[in-house]
Amino acid sequence: MSKKDYYETLGVDKSADAAQIKKVYRKLAMKYHPDKNPGNKEAETKFKEAAEAYSVLSDADKKAKYDQYGHAAFDGGAGGGGFDFNNFQGFEGFEDVFGDLFGSIFGGGGGGRGGASRGQPGNDLRYDLQITFEEAAFGTEKEVELRRRRECNDCSGSGAAKGSKAETCTDCGGAGQVRMQQGFFAISRPCPSCRGAGKTIKNPCPSCRGQGLTAVSGKLKVTVPPGIDESQRLKLRGEGESGLQGGPDGDLYVVIRIKAHKIFQRHDSDIICEVPITYTTAVLGGEIEVPTLDGKVKLKIPAGTASGKVFRMKNKGIQVLGTTRRGDQHIRVAVHIPKKLSEKYTKVLEELREVEKEKGIETDEGFFDKVKNIFS
Repeated sequence: MSKKDYYETLGVDKSADAAQIKKVYRKLAMKYHPDKNPGNKEAETKFKEAAEAYSVLSDADKKAKYDQYGHAAFDGGAGGGGFDFNNFQGFEGFEDVFGDLFGSIFGGGGGGRGGASRGQPGNDLRYDLQITFEEAAFGTEKEVELRRRRECNDCSGSGAAKGSKAETCTDCGGAGQVRMQQGFFAISRPCPSCRGAGKTIKNPCPSCRGQGLTAVSGKLKVTVPPGIDESQRLKLRGEGESGLQGGPDGDLYVVIRIKAHKIFQRHDSDIICEVPITYTTAVLGGEIEVPTLDGKVKLKIPAGTASGKVFRMKNKGIQVLGTTRRGDQHIRVAVHIPKKLSEKYTKVLEELREVEKEKGIETDEGFFDKVKNIFS
């Protein structure tokens, strides 16, 4: 008798992604679970069929083989192996799919994967570090002070008071996990007595109260590379909280916060600043001093420069993160209009206005011709 197509069994298209396949399978498993359908052979068959289909389609390599060879990929025709339902709970993702289902069946909660032999990894930590605009551009080294839970010195992380030691958990035999059986299902879960540690503490350490960790304050040097941007993170491996029972230490994530600059604005590796120029410089041209990250430099302004004109200065921007290249600096000039004028300044401008009238350049006639065309 030919097997039913796996995609048809789950009711998904071949284009379905892993998340869709998992979602559909979970619904079918919940619906046809034998413990919810006692004595229903048809439900048990459908449950097994869905489980078999999911074990293949949830695995990228198996799915690729199935798409190419069909069921022959797992009948020995294409180097595959048959499906053993009795052991199907071992395929990757099973506990993830059935975590809450088994919690309700066995009356237990979730927990991390892995037994006591793997230890408990330490927690990751976050630290927000504020730096200046220039420090972000050129890099810096900062010393930060943070409080974190590290291995207790009095008990060396065991959690047991001096002169005593942690004892092997009698419920799980030190494995940290207990195996539970329901019908034809078997699944391992963290031991509820020792919470997956594999050991119990009858005489806890007074310094850490049996936790194995104590909160301590300390200083740490953080190297900030040049070119880093707002909200980017630096990962300091092993600088988080300490692990337990041989578990790895957590990591510290330093999140960068950059103070706003009074003059410069940043756009990726380029910077922009606005510089005022006088009316005469805009008309006649000249040379001005402009600020850069490297100090003041001279910039030539050609005659007839309009307000808002942008000049580009190559390699005066911010270093591109992870390289030696630098961005550019863009100078936007703005004609400065003074609010208060001296008597002499006013007299000169009045004379200039008379000249403009004589030469017919008081207004741009071409502009008004364009306006006429719009409304005619």
